[in-house]
Amino acid sequence: MTVEVPEELRPLAVGSEPPAPVVSVSPALSALAAATLAASLAACGGGGGASPSPAPEPPPPPPPPPPAAPTEAEASRFLAQASMGASRTEIANVVSLGYAGWLDAQFALPVTDSRWDWLVAQGYTAFTHKNDEQGFDATVWRKMLSAPDTLRQRIVFALSEIFVIGIDGLVGGGWRQFNAASWADLVEANAFGSHRAWLQQMSLSGAMGDFLTFRGSAKEDPVSGALPDENYARELMQLFTIGLVMLNADGTTQLTGGASTPTYQLADITGLARVFTGWDFDLQGQNVGTGTATPDFVRRPMIQVPSRYETGAKTFLGTTIPAGTDAATCLSTALDTIFHHQNVAPFFCRQLIQRLVTSNPSPAYVARIAAVFADDGTGTRGNLKAVIRALLLDDEARHPADPSTFGKLREPILRLTGWARAYGVTSPSGLWAVGDTSDAAKGLAQSPLRSPSVFNFFRPGYVPPNTALDAGELEAPEFQIANESSVVGCVNTLQRAVAGSIADLTPDYTALLAIADDATALLTELNLVLAANQLGAATVSTLAAAVGTMASGSDTTRRARINAALVLVLAAPEYIVQK
Repeated sequence: MTVEVPEELRPLAVGSEPPAPVVSVSPALSALAAATLAASLAACGGGGGASPSPAPEPPPPPPPPPPAAPTEAEASRFLAQASMGASRTEIANVVSLGYAGWLDAQFALPVTDSRWDWLVAQGYTAFTHKNDEQGFDATVWRKMLSAPDTLRQRIVFALSEIFVIGIDGLVGGGWRQFNAASWADLVEANAFGSHRAWLQQMSLSGAMGDFLTFRGSAKEDPVSGALPDENYARELMQLFTIGLVMLNADGTTQLTGGASTPTYQLADITGLARVFTGWDFDLQGQNVGTGTATPDFVRRPMIQVPSRYETGAKTFLGTTIPAGTDAATCLSTALDTIFHHQNVAPFFCRQLIQRLVTSNPSPAYVARIAAVFADDGTGTRGNLKAVIRALLLDDEARHPADPSTFGKLREPILRLTGWARAYGVTSPSGLWAVGDTSDAAKGLAQSPLRSPSVFNFFRPGYVPPNTALDAGELEAPEFQIANESSVVGCVNTLQRAVAGSIADLTPDYTALLAIADDATALLTELNLVLAANQLGAATVSTLAAAVGTMASGSDTTRRARINAALVLVLAAPEYIVQK
């Protein structure tokens, strides 16, 4: 028997609006309602002057519905910000777990074999390698291209471009590959930790002591006139923590009478430099300069050499450390002072947003993330895990209000890792011989931990001159290494990688071979995985038409189609700009 369900009782379709309420009432129903109300009032003493009973508590509002699962394109876009590159597996993980669930799973992954341990396993502790840097590029690329903790690796890469060292600047003590590897491992160990703990470990790192030349810095010598080295004191403030001018909580410049206020003066640099005297490599147990020397000392925290330490008072940033304060207490006080400076949260958070999400975050976005840095909800300041979570889940990251100013240029390293992660690149020999890719004409114009200076490959505030970006006052840091030579060099490097011509890097194109005879299907798949569907329909159609002219029907011709399609996508402007 068929039962007709009244319209008002039928279930609503998902996403539909409920029907408008019916407001017309028949006279008979009105009379019945009035009689019922009168009887109810009488039963409660209504009309007799007594106080009515209190109304019952309204039921609590229903919990908000769970967020909709990300689409595959949304998952791919999220991974462009949060990982070393999307893959079909990771896209499925994000769709299944949701953004927050995927982050939880990544935060829980253990750190894999260290860069240092790989160098040891490959025999680079032999004394013959003391004065070279062999093995360094391989151990760094190995992690970037294949380590399962892809979120951690992306954060390590981002932090390495904020707190910068370059292997070529590690000139003291030899063992440059181990010194730089120990730095990368240190960044990795702190990637999800405490910003304050990171400042401490960075300041005691032999690699940083070498690169910014305060290792071995000594107190003032009144006879020779020698003064403490000021390099680290200056860059610690200028580049790593508080910047050059006072900031509002949203990262905008704080103005007084229309003018900015410097964060520090020369006297602050001089005073802070006195803190960093007396620190040097811990050489205990080392036979330096002999065939039995090992690189172990470069990864130990630096120790004090009391004869070099400045024991006098030290004044900087409104703080004075009394004379006679020991070196360890002095260091902790200095770093506490800097850590609690009002600029640290917006200065750091804006740069981290630039490295992961967009070159021009809104002040409101910066303010929200800086607030999490200041207090993660438990009263803790500088919780990097909380900052990363908030930054990637923020509504501006997930749903940008103005796409015309949102996004960033994908730096060449991330274009290479994006391809490698998408297609499960392996190194059958285990050697990961990608090498130094710094050459602009023949490589990527950058290579991990090979910045030529403490200013990174590009400055966070760089604006390409005489461009529409310049006219719109929009920052585009990565454009600082984009020129005619580097653009061609990057495409040529990616073409070699795609074709399997960089050492023994081996991609897995099995899934692509199954669809390669259909050029449109092939380009549609690459657009999703590599570009999060950023390539417009016209671009996909044009590229598919080009690939469609190529021979098909055999594995050889299919592979040629795949290689061509990959290079076309990796070189497409709509891919190169990450939205």
